[in-house]
Amino acid sequence: MREPPAFKSSPMAAAPVAQTSTKPISLIGMPGGGKSTVGRHLARALGVPVIDSDAKIEERIGEPIRSFFDREGEASFRDIESEVLAEILEGLGEALLATGGGIVLRETNRELLNARTTVLYLRSTPEELFRRLRHDTQRPLLQVRDPLAKLRELHAQRDPLYRRTAHYVLEAGRSVHGLVNMALMQLELAGVIDPERVAATVGAEPHVHSAHEFSDSSHRS
Repeated sequence: MREPPAFKSSPMAAAPVAQTSTKPISLIGMPGGGKSTVGRHLARALGVPVIDSDAKIEERIGEPIRSFFDREGEASFRDIESEVLAEILEGLGEALLATGGGIVLRETNRELLNARTTVLYLRSTPEELFRRLRHDTQRPLLQVRDPLAKLRELHAQRDPLYRRTAHYVLEAGRSVHGLVNMALMQLELAGVIDPERVAATVGAEPHVHSAHEFSDSSHRS
């Protein structure tokens, strides 16, 4: 998909968009798909708090996810991930939730996200993800001899699950600014946010992000 034309800046660009729904918005997608970065910018545009599920998990376990993952194994990590997700969504109102890449592996998580949030899937190809993550040493599932092959394997496994969970799919082969614009316009079309404020917000200060800036900051797996 081509990058949409740039919008002119507006004096109202810094004002947040009003939501018409109190349901939280969640971002799902592969590791390195931009969930944390896009989440911060989208939350700022909407004027809502941003919650990072992996950060909450690290608060719970008291250590980096990678070290817990290496010591306790994936099954134990997924158990905690499900518990933390349920706790986050209990009574959660307007907010932006950035999730870990493997959160869709459990059906209970998929059902919970789909029922209690408006889900946006940031979809990237394995090749795009590899360009962003090829120097990343912190993601447990990518510490293998051939990370690109692993990304292709994970994408084949998870893409159908992301699609099944999501209400909307956004192709992530664009800048962060372009992705945020597309997310805002999709949410406006869906009636989730106030359409009168979208045009002003999508004109806000475009910035070209490097692959390092675009990749998620947390150690998502």
